[in-house]
Amino acid sequence: MTAGRWRAIVLAAGKGTRMRSRLPKVLHPLAGRPLLRYVLDALAAAGLGNPVVVVKHEARQIRQALGPGLTYATQAREAAGTGGATAAARSAVVGADELLVVNGDVPLIAAESFRALQAQHQEAGAAVTILTARLRGLHGLGRVLRDRYHRVKGVVEEAEASPAQRALEEVNVGAYCFRAAWLWEHLPQLAPHAKGELYLTDLVAMAAAEGQPVEGVLAADPAEGLGINDRAQLAQAEALVRDRIRRRHLLAGVTIADPATTYIDADVTIGQDTLLLPQTTIAGNSRIGSRCTIGPGAFVQDSLIGDGCAVRASFVEGATLEDAVQVGPFSHLRPGAYLERGVHIGNYGEVKASRIGRDTQMHHFGYVGDAEVGENVNIGAGTITCNYDGVRKNRTTVEDAVLLGSDTMLVAPVKVGKGAATGAGAVVTHDVEPGTVVAGVPARVLKGKRPPSRPRRGQPKGAPKTS
Repeated sequence: MTAGRWRAIVLAAGKGTRMRSRLPKVLHPLAGRPLLRYVLDALAAAGLGNPVVVVKHEARQIRQALGPGLTYATQAREAAGTGGATAAARSAVVGADELLVVNGDVPLIAAESFRALQAQHQEAGAAVTILTARLRGLHGLGRVLRDRYHRVKGVVEEAEASPAQRALEEVNVGAYCFRAAWLWEHLPQLAPHAKGELYLTDLVAMAAAEGQPVEGVLAADPAEGLGINDRAQLAQAEALVRDRIRRRHLLAGVTIADPATTYIDADVTIGQDTLLLPQTTIAGNSRIGSRCTIGPGAFVQDSLIGDGCAVRASFVEGATLEDAVQVGPFSHLRPGAYLERGVHIGNYGEVKASRIGRDTQMHHFGYVGDAEVGENVNIGAGTITCNYDGVRKNRTTVEDAVLLGSDTMLVAPVKVGKGAATGAGAVVTHDVEPGTVVAGVPARVLKGKRPPSRPRRGQPKGAPKTS
């Protein structure tokens, strides 16, 4: 059978009542990704990229979270259980000879296991092939029944299992291969259980009773058998996934000083020779360059950080840092902050929706919001852009080589021209011409006063100024 005649079905229609949540179970985040995304990614890596996702409860939320490019099937309200969910996908997989059906709440299954499942199914010419794992102490999983020749003869759900069956360690993971024609012929024969549900697992015993080949493939990693039914199991999976993520980065050349207190989301990328110090979280779609120092106590989310940067005990959210930028300790970069090469934001600085030019420094206690700040600007301690007038946010522009004295208030909309300076405590309510000095409340031009000539960062004091 050629690989092109395979199709995958993902069962994502369950209520997930044990999660005690308004959010559909398959959308609960695991290391920054929805549970269901792990299953879809593993299927794609195994060559089963266009699966049919079966939905029912909160279908709109699932469609919005996963975005376009997927095929959906809707499970009818009266069709309960995994059997009913699988039946809902029939019209969407017409033409497939072999089907891989998987629950949407088993995020730890690896692509290699899907490939092994397919290979064994095809080699044996099986009607049904199931993925199994050996696990102890987990509740809610079906137990795999084998005969004295070790052949799979059925799966019994835990609620219906005898004490002897519950003691079995081999469990059903929730991934199956079916010969499509056999599945559609036998699916209508499923009988409802106590709660009116149709169990897809009953097809295993049905095939064995007919003498059809039934195969079981043991997952290489027992953790793949961990399905998510409640938040306790979600926490177990979180610990396993985050350990895998840390190990991947360690082997790729990232130093993690204290892995136990370092949290990295699944979609994060980090360059070689970067050091992550304790109590640090890198979340969302963040990208961090090489030779950086992040932490201790740093939180970075959905941000782009260049090479050779340092972020110490600070929050960086939705921000971009070019190379050689230093932030912190105890600063906050909010969404829309863009720091060009060599910028230094010291302690208790906050930047929001602003671009800070190359080599600009804000060492202590400042707020820059809705602003465009030029290169080589010195932002004195306590400087604030007063961007909100009670109705709208207004813009501030500070051109290159400006010296903003301590406690300067820039009342937007306002512009400070190139090479200008403000005195300590100045309240700037009107535009400042280039090369002038203003001071006072409100700030006025100091006639005959020239701004101090300052070298660029890295240039020795007294050296000629370069362009």
